Amino acid sequence: MSELPLLDLPGGRVEYEDLPGEPGRAPLLLLHEGLGSVRLWRGFHHRLAAATGRRAVAFSRHGHGTSDPPRGKRTPRYMHDEAAGVVPALCAALGLERPVLVGHSDGGSIALLHAAAAPVRGVVVLAPHVFVEEVGLRGIEQARRAYTEGDLRARMARHHRDPDVTFWNWNDGWLDDAFRDWDIRPELNGITAPVLGVQGTDDPYGTVVHVEAVRERAAGPVTLEVLDCGHAPHLERPDAVDAAVTAFLRPLG
Repeated sequence: MSELPLLDLPGGRVEYEDLPGEPGRAPLLLLHEGLGSVRLWRGFHHRLAAATGRRAVAFSRHGHGTSDPPRGKRTPRYMHDEAAGVVPALCAALGLERPVLVGHSDGGSIALLHAAAAPVRGVVVLAPHVFVEEVGLRGIEQARRAYTEGDLRARMARHHRDPDVTFWNWNDGWLDDAFRDWDIRPELNGITAPVLGVQGTDDPYGTVVHVEAVRERAAGPVTLEVLDCGHAPHLERPDAVDAAVTAFLRPLG
């Protein structure tokens, strides 16, 4: 793995990539999915920075990529904790004022939680989760089999310092009985910034009900883009996603 700079935050250091942009435009802060990292965006933040002229920051959450591992066992509120603690600390350290949050999967949930409680210029969520859906749990169980019986661990080892920490923090967390009641729908009405929700129709981790719940409950304007793809619209349908995000960002300043 090529080295990225490390930033000291409460809870440990995180690796990050900071792409420059025009000072007058709101910066982008990317929040990756449950098994993701800076590198596993596979250049999405580079594409957005180039297409929009905006500064784009992507970082690997604790336990991902080469970032420090989390200092304790995750609780069912780990996404709340990251939204309330890690995101504002990183924004303060890097001078990101009222960013546009771009979150995928778990990162989308963190983006929604942060936007419900703090000022942001906008939110883009790709396949977010807002409650525990049975179809999603079946997908997470399948991922466990792929990790213990297939080649998922070997593939993850190419991108994470400790793939076991990365995988089990995510997988055990979602499959914990205590997580069954996790539901952030009541908090969505705190979101006043514009939101773009992107969802694939063949996503093994969730259905369109999640982005529809954002549209129904958020206080600000919500645009939905439903695409024929799986859990990673930005990788499976890059042209459509890039166009939708670029159009969404254009009026935001």
